[in-house]
Amino acid sequence: MKSWTLVILYTASLLIISGCATKPTPKQESVIDETLPLVELTQDGTVADMNAVAFEWKAIDDVRVKGIYIYKLRSGVHSSVDEYYDTIDSKATTHYLDTKVNPDSQYRYYFKTFSDKAESKQGSFVTITTLPLLDSVSWLHAVENMPRSAKIIWRPHTNQKVKAYIVERKTLEEDKWKEIARVNGRLSAEYIDKNLEDNHVYKYRIRVTTYDNIISNPSEIKKVVTKQLPLEIHNIHASRDLPKRIRVTWDASTAKDFFKYYIYRSEKVNGQYEVVAKLSNNLFVDKIGEDGKQYFYRVSVMDKDGLQSPYESSSIQGATLAKPNAPVILEIKLYNNQILLSWNKIDSRNLRFIVSKRYKKGWFDEVVQEFKISGNIFADSNIESGITYHYKVFGVDKNSVQSEASMEVEIVSPELKIGTVPRNYEEEVKYTTPETPTPTPIKEVEEIMPVQDFN
Repeated sequence: MKSWTLVILYTASLLIISGCATKPTPKQESVIDETLPLVELTQDGTVADMNAVAFEWKAIDDVRVKGIYIYKLRSGVHSSVDEYYDTIDSKATTHYLDTKVNPDSQYRYYFKTFSDKAESKQGSFVTITTLPLLDSVSWLHAVENMPRSAKIIWRPHTNQKVKAYIVERKTLEEDKWKEIARVNGRLSAEYIDKNLEDNHVYKYRIRVTTYDNIISNPSEIKKVVTKQLPLEIHNIHASRDLPKRIRVTWDASTAKDFFKYYIYRSEKVNGQYEVVAKLSNNLFVDKIGEDGKQYFYRVSVMDKDGLQSPYESSSIQGATLAKPNAPVILEIKLYNNQILLSWNKIDSRNLRFIVSKRYKKGWFDEVVQEFKISGNIFADSNIESGITYHYKVFGVDKNSVQSEASMEVEIVSPELKIGTVPRNYEEEVKYTTPETPTPTPIKEVEEIMPVQDFN
């Protein structure tokens, strides 16, 4: 068989090399010379493959013979005219290779020798059936439920001529198979298809190709369903009544391969969302440090394979507790060497107050003092003659959230007189900047008569 293979390859090469030369062809009105020798095949004179048929005959010694005419008919096709196929223009040639055949097909051949003036009579018909198309792999398996991918494994083909495996794929929506990869090497046994859609159905099959470019029948078909995304998060809630923080909660995920919750935040409902936390529990406290600050939140689930649940369609708005409404100053007046200031708390959340006092001491030095008040009247006896004093009032709720300042009022102190009045103000506290307030407990004091009663 090895010698046959070498002979076939050699003959094919000669045919290719000599293909450009002009070969003699049978004449329309040929002269038959029955004394010319016939082509006599050897004992194993025919060999059939899937895509080729080879012939071997005994050497022809007759010096009159110049070559051989080859006739070829497809089995089952009848014609009254001989179907000339090819010419061998040397009597020394004893092999012929026909590569224009299909697998699993039957062909009939006969031969004639020819001289310069005549042809031999027709030789006997030789019927040859090409081999069936090569079968594909005998076993194929697909691994399902992989994230955006599918793994195909198979048993290596036993035919030594196999060069590579052709992986074909189609979806339920597609009508035709598409080649997506070629895996080289007969002993190769797997292919991983990547960048697939989530929770999608794909079908796979395998063909093999040989070194002489024969492509096999397709294998059995295997179906793959890619992994589904984690389910979307529901019942997201964000607080609006907590001081300087927002509390976000949601229903816990039921994903078996849960990894983390991803919390996204944006200042606008359709703005750019950024990840602000990755958590294992379904509670997030966003510490903000501002009053009345609003944010929009989205929450997703990430599983252990890096698949993330949908989250773009569900946004929830949260906010830190807003500042109380500022108090409204009702009156400022001088009474018996004191400045009396009264106000309306306006907002029921205002449980205590801070009075800010500002004045200049000299040309350039400004003094700012703050006083914590539990009522709504402030009597300031620590004043000097001829000084302009400015006052404003802040409300403070139970969470120490401070309102904006009231409208600032001013008064000029006249020459002071000796006298006393009831004092209803709290202990003076040192001035601190708004960034670092130092709240202290407020002492409860009894209410005194309204400001108008001091007239």
